[in-house]
Amino acid sequence: MLTLMAISIGCLYAAATYMILRRSIVKLVIGLVLLSNAANLLIFTVAGMTRKAPPIIPDGMMLPDGPVADPLAQALILTAIVIGFGVLAFAVVLIHRAYEVVQADDMDQMKDTDT
Repeated sequence: MLTLMAISIGCLYAAATYMILRRSIVKLVIGLVLLSNAANLLIFTVAGMTRKAPPIIPDGMMLPDGPVADPLAQALILTAIVIGFGVLAFAVVLIHRAYEVVQADDMDQMKDTDT
């Protein structure tokens, strides 16, 4: 399972790099989304993909009995998803405004905006 996840994360990083290097600004945003998803999967995979109990300590005990899941990776991924959504929303609004002004999607044509 880890080998499959490593291959899929590598493919996501490769696709994100390819999309970021394109001239279209829409493809740039799609590449950023792929990059954030690949980073989230990487954090999730490194934290371990085994099914364990939730980290709840019963009353009267100092430590949980048995193996528990690590909540830190889940909290990091949830935070990264929220931040990634905010960045995506900002980028979409910025692209929409830039397209209204320049009437082009190509980044080379956006260089000449001093009219």
